[in-house]
Amino acid sequence: MPSPFGALPGAVTDASGLRHLGRPLVEQRLLTAGDAVAPLGDRAVLAVPGEDRLSWLDSLTSQALTGLAPGESTELLVLDPQGHIEHAASVLDDGETTWLIVDRDAAEGLLAWLRRMRFRLRVDPRDASDEFAVVGGTRAAVTALSPAQPAGVPLVWTDPWPGVSAGGWGYAAVDPHPGADRDWAEAIVSRAEEQRIAEAAASGDLALAGLVAVDALRVAAWRPRRAAEVDERALPHELDWMRTAVHLSKGCYRGQETVAKVHNLGHPPRRLVALQLDGSDSVLPDPGAEVRLGEDAIGVITSAALHYEEGPIALAVVRRSTPVGATLTVATPDGGALAAAQEVIVPPDAGATANIPRITRLSRRPAAT
Repeated sequence: MPSPFGALPGAVTDASGLRHLGRPLVEQRLLTAGDAVAPLGDRAVLAVPGEDRLSWLDSLTSQALTGLAPGESTELLVLDPQGHIEHAASVLDDGETTWLIVDRDAAEGLLAWLRRMRFRLRVDPRDASDEFAVVGGTRAAVTALSPAQPAGVPLVWTDPWPGVSAGGWGYAAVDPHPGADRDWAEAIVSRAEEQRIAEAAASGDLALAGLVAVDALRVAAWRPRRAAEVDERALPHELDWMRTAVHLSKGCYRGQETVAKVHNLGHPPRRLVALQLDGSDSVLPDPGAEVRLGEDAIGVITSAALHYEEGPIALAVVRRSTPVGATLTVATPDGGALAAAQEVIVPPDAGATANIPRITRLSRRPAAT
C-alpha cells in the first residue's frame, strides 16, 4: 500500500515506510517530548474476534491472556517446540476483538499459523491492515489523534517495557533501567485517519518523526524487537524478554518446557548486551556485523543507532561466556572496526539464579543543569 507520507518535504521512505524527514536527531527529541508522532509503516494489524479468542491465544502463546481486560496492554511470543521465538505481538483487547500489532514482514506467516490452529473454536483471525494503520509516540500524543474504537474502547497499546509484568522475570539488573522513563504507545487508526495525519503534517499542523528516530529510542531503552534481535536460535531469556512477554506460571503452551528449564535449571547460551560505540568516525555498523573479542568473533550486532543524547549505540547478541568487562570491537561497512564498551543487559548467570545484584548504570547522557 503506497505511503501517504512520501510527498512530505524532506521525507525519505522505503518499503518499511517513512524513514525520516531529514532531521532524525531532532525527530527523536520531538518524539520524546510528545511533540511529534511516528507513522509505523513497518507494522501490521491482525484482528482476532470470537468468544474463545483470549483463552485460545492463552493456550498457544507465552502470555496469560484469559483475564485481559478491555483496554489493557500486554505482549506475547509464539515459540517453537524448542522454545525459540518465532513471532511476537503487541496485544490489546476491546471486549469483542483481540488486536495484535505485529511486524509487517511476519504478519502473513503468523496469520497462517493462527488459522491452522483454530480447530473448532469460536475464533476468526484476519489481517486488518487494509483497514487500519499504526502510529506511535507518547501515550498522550497518540491518544490525541483519533484511535479506532470499533467496540467503543480506544485502540491504544501502551508498551509495558521495561516493567516486569505479572508472571514475568527481569534479568537486567541495572538501576534505573534505561527504559524506565520511556513513554511509548501505539495507536491503531483508520486509514482515513492516517490520511488526515499526513495532510495535517503537510500543512504544518502536526509534527512527524520517522522510523529511524523510533528505533534509536528503542535501542537506548534496550527494548528487543522481533525484526531486529530475533534469529532462528533466539530464546526469550537471551533478550530479557521474560519481563514483559512471558508468564512463568500459566498453563501449558508450545515451548514452555524449554522456557522453564532454562530459567530454573540452566543458562541461555547467548546474552543481549548494549554497546556504547566509538563515535569518532560517525560510522554505524550494519545489523549482522561481527562483534569481536580480540581476534575471536563472539556475536553479532542486532540494532545500531545514533541517539540524540548517547551518540552511537547498539544492541548485540554475544556468547554467554563473553567477559562482562571486556572492550569489544565491531566491524564497520567500510572494513574498519569500532571500539565498543559493553553494558550488561542479560548477565552471564541469568537463568538458574534467584539473586542478581543491582548495579548503577553509567550513561553518556549529559548531566542535568
